[in-house]
Amino acid sequence: MRIPDIYENPANQRAFGRLLHHCSGCSTADEILSGIRTIDQLKIKGLGPAVANLIYFLHPTHAPPFNTAIVNGYNAITGSKVKLGSWEHYLAMREGLLALNGRYRDLLSNDLGALAGFLFDVGSGRYPAPPPAGDALSRQGWEERLAQARAEALKFEKATAQQRETDRTHTEIQAWLRDLGRALGYRVWIAANDQSRLHDGARLGEGCLDQLPTALANGAGAESIRLIDVLWLDASPDRVAAAFEVEHSTTIYSGVVRMLDLALSGELHTSAGLFLVAPDSREGDVRAQLQRPAFSRISDLDVRYLPYGELDRHRGSIARFGSDLRGLTEISHRLT
Repeated sequence: MRIPDIYENPANQRAFGRLLHHCSGCSTADEILSGIRTIDQLKIKGLGPAVANLIYFLHPTHAPPFNTAIVNGYNAITGSKVKLGSWEHYLAMREGLLALNGRYRDLLSNDLGALAGFLFDVGSGRYPAPPPAGDALSRQGWEERLAQARAEALKFEKATAQQRETDRTHTEIQAWLRDLGRALGYRVWIAANDQSRLHDGARLGEGCLDQLPTALANGAGAESIRLIDVLWLDASPDRVAAAFEVEHSTTIYSGVVRMLDLALSGELHTSAGLFLVAPDSREGDVRAQLQRPAFSRISDLDVRYLPYGELDRHRGSIARFGSDLRGLTEISHRLT
């Protein structure tokens, strides 16, 4: 696949652009490797050498260029079996190049282009390959580096999958609360930064408020309030009936601060409910965090803990038979 063909696919264009944007802001080798492993997961055929070369120009001391002649030269010198179309092979070769560059630093440069240029000359036949070097560059060394690259890729894939699951769960809980609030007759606000997230093929914010009521949007703490995960608002007067912060795996600090901003705004209904929604197993952790002196004001609010399991088990019945917050109050626990 030629580079022009790659760019005909809009998804490839976006992925390529995201990687370059990521790498242009990187300052460490770990950040660069994270970007490379991210695009590797997309399995875009033919993109490797172009991306590697652009990353080299952005970070010449961290990432070597990559083309057929360089690969041939590296294989000839080290006895390795690098393949041009594999990011795992590229990352393993990168480790070998760093070791080689370190060994002969007095003859080369911190810029990996100097070593890559030498390998290019060998790989293109301009110079014959020298005799194989010692153990550090032997076939065994190559196999070990390749195994390490594969292990790191697997570890990164697992971490990425876990993050996707966290995002999915957070969005799913927001959707539950959105649907329940609408079933009970409330107008619903989804956090401004989450409205475009997809759930079951539709925008999370679809059918919800596009803008906060004027008093909330122009009042104190508006920037914080607009990021609360889910708000339920009475039709009249224009006040918040319930606020929900979904805390899947992170600390509760930011969510509690946003609730405090909302409480101090004066736009809470007198019987409003404030809920921290989190996995059943996190209640002890949440209670411990609320004991911190910084959260002393939280005792003035009736903040309740709403476990995922209770919400999942009872949301259908509450939507069908409920008319206000009493159903949620029954299945949640007061925190202070």
